[in-house]
Amino acid sequence: MAHFDVFNGDADGICALQQIRIAEPANSELVTGVKRDIALLERVEAGKGDHVTVLDVSLDKNRAPLLRLLEDGARVRYVDHHFAGDIPEHENLSAIIDPSPNTCTSLLVNKSLEGRCLAWAVAGAFGDNFDDSARRSAEPLGLDETRLQQLKELGIYINYNAYGATVEDLHFPPDELFRRLQPYRDPLAFVEEDEAFKQLREGYTADMGKTATLVPEVETDRVALFVLPAEPWARRVSGVLSNQLVHGSPGRAHAILTLLPSGGFLVSVRSPLERPSGADELCRQFPTGGGRKAAAGINNLPQELFDEFVQKLKDTYA
Repeated sequence: MAHFDVFNGDADGICALQQIRIAEPANSELVTGVKRDIALLERVEAGKGDHVTVLDVSLDKNRAPLLRLLEDGARVRYVDHHFAGDIPEHENLSAIIDPSPNTCTSLLVNKSLEGRCLAWAVAGAFGDNFDDSARRSAEPLGLDETRLQQLKELGIYINYNAYGATVEDLHFPPDELFRRLQPYRDPLAFVEEDEAFKQLREGYTADMGKTATLVPEVETDRVALFVLPAEPWARRVSGVLSNQLVHGSPGRAHAILTLLPSGGFLVSVRSPLERPSGADELCRQFPTGGGRKAAAGINNLPQELFDEFVQKLKDTYA
């Protein structure tokens, strides 16, 4: 019997898996990648008696390989908060999928585990930009503001590490970062003891410093759109910068378009915090687009569709 852990390489996917493997230790094969690498199940070859855990990747984007695995006899546990479409009914599938705008995969896992690894769930929620949900969930921990901010920083840095066109853009490959986190039942112990936290903090600080002089390419009272250069630092900050901007202007939607070396743009969209919906529907109108209501993206927006994207961005949040 083999175990496969298939997870998004961002904070939500990693912190969700961390909870499960603390509660249910297993020697598993890790299948992950950069933030936008979500067609992960096609890499898994599993059959009768094997167990596959899938975390924080859209079922809709992995439907065909999921059905193949189920028919081949693998048992699949699927936890996610993205658009799923129709969820298959199969005796080998256990699915917890909730696309509502105020929860994430880490919090869904936390609920299923009855809070056994709550601090990791809080870090994952902070990293995925669910600050209010993270703070509410953290109340039983009784942490002071300093410790709560450390969990928030950890979540943000893990999330920041996932953004890039390839794993070479990242400070740590997501599977390697998970292995660094895995020995720590307490995320605050990781913050205090592991050199990886310092490396992520220094990388984040340096990269975000380069965004200080950015000005919007498009700006209205409802939306703001920024264009970043085709540089590794820009690809790394695209998600966390979107989160930072939307907290600064909670009534406005934000889009970050990062030029890709091969042409086109990597797109990151955040709905207004005051109305966290529409991002997924906007991005799914373009090839390679997807996500959830509050946060979504497009892996490669052709340059000739730039004007169309701007208009649809404005229309979505008019």
